[in-house]
Amino acid sequence: MLSSRDSDTNTGASEEEHIKSGPGSRLRHWVVSNTKLRLFVQFVTWVSILTLFTETVAAGNGMTLSKQPRDTLAIPRWLYLATGGATIGASALLASFVTDRAFIRYLHSWSVPGPTIDDWRTPVVWIGRGLGIVVLGLAVYLGVTGPQLPTASFTILVTFVVVRAGLPMLTYLGGNLWPVLNPWRGIVSLLPTGFRTYPEGLARWPAVGGLLLLVWVEVIFPVSTIPSVLSIAILGYSVVTIAGAVLVGPNAWFKNADPLSVLFRFFGAVAPVKRRDGKLAVKLPGSDLTDSDFITDTSDVAFVIALIWELTYSGFITTQTGAATIETLVSLSNIGVGAVQIRAILIYTLLFVSGYVVFFGAYWYAGVVSRRRTGTYITAKRIAFRFAPSLLAIAAGYHLAHYTGLAVSLSPALGMAI
Repeated sequence: MLSSRDSDTNTGASEEEHIKSGPGSRLRHWVVSNTKLRLFVQFVTWVSILTLFTETVAAGNGMTLSKQPRDTLAIPRWLYLATGGATIGASALLASFVTDRAFIRYLHSWSVPGPTIDDWRTPVVWIGRGLGIVVLGLAVYLGVTGPQLPTASFTILVTFVVVRAGLPMLTYLGGNLWPVLNPWRGIVSLLPTGFRTYPEGLARWPAVGGLLLLVWVEVIFPVSTIPSVLSIAILGYSVVTIAGAVLVGPNAWFKNADPLSVLFRFFGAVAPVKRRDGKLAVKLPGSDLTDSDFITDTSDVAFVIALIWELTYSGFITTQTGAATIETLVSLSNIGVGAVQIRAILIYTLLFVSGYVVFFGAYWYAGVVSRRRTGTYITAKRIAFRFAPSLLAIAAGYHLAHYTGLAVSLSPALGMAI
């Protein structure tokens, strides 16, 4: 026979079980335990979010060509946006199914050995850098003396079609040739160097600032439309680069401070062709992104975020929505022409800087939240370091979407200019 205490206990337990098994609780349990539903919700979420960004990602023309909006689409906008969002969402969903770690390790370690390159590397380097020096000299000279029409200017076409579009594509689709073609390194190799030691505490922060400054100059100044202005910008970049490499030595400068060299080195990690111990090897694209020594400092994360942000920003300001937003902000007050130009510069600059801060802060905060939600012993900083390399694959995809049309459409003009 049950006592009143046992009866009360059983009654309480029965009530508790009834509460736990209520309609709302059973629904939550069903949602949590239903894998297919969770995957479907994940897919819909990806499509919804990424559809909002598809237009921005693919809209940039790379040169910002006076920051004019893109042409009207020849297909319905809803189809364009939905297709782009669904494609990226499906890719993310498929990637979530690849959970066999042994198979993943096999893919990462797979490689095909290639020929030894040490025997002929030196003459190739000198030929490549010599070619780079000639092209650099012609770009500066013809920017002032050559045709001032953008699509006929050797300076503009080489800068944007080759250096801005073509070489990065060749880097992440093939391999990094910039150390062979770098004209400034070729010039510095003829000069005395190493008067100061590069401060280790700076890491890659000078390259981060340099990359953001280059994008800002491209947006604010007419470097993509007036060859003489671009020629002055190239000359200024050359002076700073040569002076810095002479001061701290070429190895330290081009590894840490030169934004172009760091950009090509980072994109080279995505490429399938690698150089290891004097030999070439072919690996699956992105295999080196798992290297734990690839991202070693907060400045490396900041540089990767800058690659993502500058492509997103240039895409935004060349869409109809972005152009309308800028025009609205500029025309808020009825002021003189000169003041309007200054206001436009300030607005472009404010959006650029604040957007980068938001991107960087959001990424870093995601690491903090991930650590808090999972209870892992890994620090938020280490989480940020581990996931940053995967953003390089995204940056390469963004770059390809931005610049393929530019490179293809202006390649005939480049050939005529040459």
